[in-house]
Amino acid sequence: MKRVAKILGADVELGNIFQRATPGEDANDLPARLLLAEIDGIPSNTASITDAYASPIAVDHAYSGAAPARAYGYDAQDWGRKFLPSSGGAAYIDLSHIEMCTPEVRSARDFVAAHHANLRIARSACEKANANLMPGELIVVFANNSDRLGNSWGAHTNVMVSRELWEQVCINMFPALFVLVAFQVSSIIFTGQGKCGAENGKPWVPYQISQRGDFFECVAGLQTTYRRPIANTRDESHATPDLARMHIIFYDNTLTHVSNYLKAGVIQLVLAMMEAGWCGTETMLENPLLALTEWGHDPDLRATAPLYDGRRVRAVEHQQMFARAARRFVEAGTVQEFVPEAQTILALWEDTLAKLERRDFPSLAGRLDWVMKRKLLERMMDRNPDLAWDSPSIRAADLLFANLDPRRGLYWPIEAAGGTEQIAAEADIRRAMHEPPVDTRAWSRTMLLRQVGRAGIESVNWDEIRLRLGAVSPAGASIRFDDPRQFTRADMLLAAADEPADTRSSTAITNQPEKG
Repeated sequence: MKRVAKILGADVELGNIFQRATPGEDANDLPARLLLAEIDGIPSNTASITDAYASPIAVDHAYSGAAPARAYGYDAQDWGRKFLPSSGGAAYIDLSHIEMCTPEVRSARDFVAAHHANLRIARSACEKANANLMPGELIVVFANNSDRLGNSWGAHTNVMVSRELWEQVCINMFPALFVLVAFQVSSIIFTGQGKCGAENGKPWVPYQISQRGDFFECVAGLQTTYRRPIANTRDESHATPDLARMHIIFYDNTLTHVSNYLKAGVIQLVLAMMEAGWCGTETMLENPLLALTEWGHDPDLRATAPLYDGRRVRAVEHQQMFARAARRFVEAGTVQEFVPEAQTILALWEDTLAKLERRDFPSLAGRLDWVMKRKLLERMMDRNPDLAWDSPSIRAADLLFANLDPRRGLYWPIEAAGGTEQIAAEADIRRAMHEPPVDTRAWSRTMLLRQVGRAGIESVNWDEIRLRLGAVSPAGASIRFDDPRQFTRADMLLAAADEPADTRSSTAITNQPEKG
């Protein structure tokens, strides 16, 4: 099977609410539209009427609550999309939620930086939007996945894979799909944000590991907003036909650096292993949905679930099965080309699992969201015996954990005080806010957006930019970026060096031949 670099990306919805001192009638997506208006970007289709609702000059129109016109192609799940000439990512509205997309990155470390850069971009947009509101009005944004009222939204991770592996998982399905599903189910022990109570008809529990777990109702499917599947089989590669994108909708939105690093890096390793021919059928679960509830509703990590062969294992033991296979794979020495920092990812994964095995929660509070949040909430209850897991104050604190406002969110003071293990340096996060990655196609796509500007763009997507007539030639142009691994800064500098000196220009990037 062909093996390819495990390029990463993410499309993450944020919870956003509009608070008023005096309740009024509001469009459900009003806060998302006000947030999007404050994010500088180039519309994916500059001719679309929906752009008017996502433009900074149209804040008053957005605030009026007017709904976008369906006659002009309105899509509630992808409305007002903008590509960001600052970071190389994108932002849009998905079912009344602001959604932030990272640019394509090669490493799990860069994934952490890009994710936190997006959170800061959203925070800045919130601050600007709130500055224009009337007294007593406030937009609040949460990096979470549930409102505790039965509603959930996604935090999707995307990984580039070979077309052959995608077909094994999403078309042939057995056994590859069930191995990947099994991995995701037990991965909640390092990818969960944690929450109080239960939702979606599940039995009540004081505290559970995953925010998304209660909302998965089938093993595989194309859908993402109803009867949610653990494995999403959408085929939307944004790349050449020999490449595919594994669209993982299962994970929680997390804040700790280690959780995000493992979330991205370990799935890179597992998919690279599968591409190299490994398919650990001994890890398959008898009932993935039942296992998800059993493991997810047990933050003490003692619950067991049956494997396909009848053995019962705990979530930590299940992850250790994958980690042992990954250890053999990494030591074989062929993975670094496809998964940067593979040794570091594996070592941190193994160490985290060892601490979870010992239930050494104090040492994990700075690594994993669900452990940190549980510690905070238990401390509140210890200090006030009148509080319990179902108390309104505890449920409110549960939500406040992921508030993006550093003055109100419970996570940010802990990070500022050095209470979390950092993966991405502060300088790397700031850079990711203002510069695209240099080692993927995001660099060339973003540089072209900067050079040509909104006036010269007809449409933009991850793999193509269409230029208006006269932007670079009388006939216009369509520039394709078909391969996420190419069109890097190094590729463009090399191409420019090969170009005759008298033909070079500041728009040389737009004149490269199509690749892939």
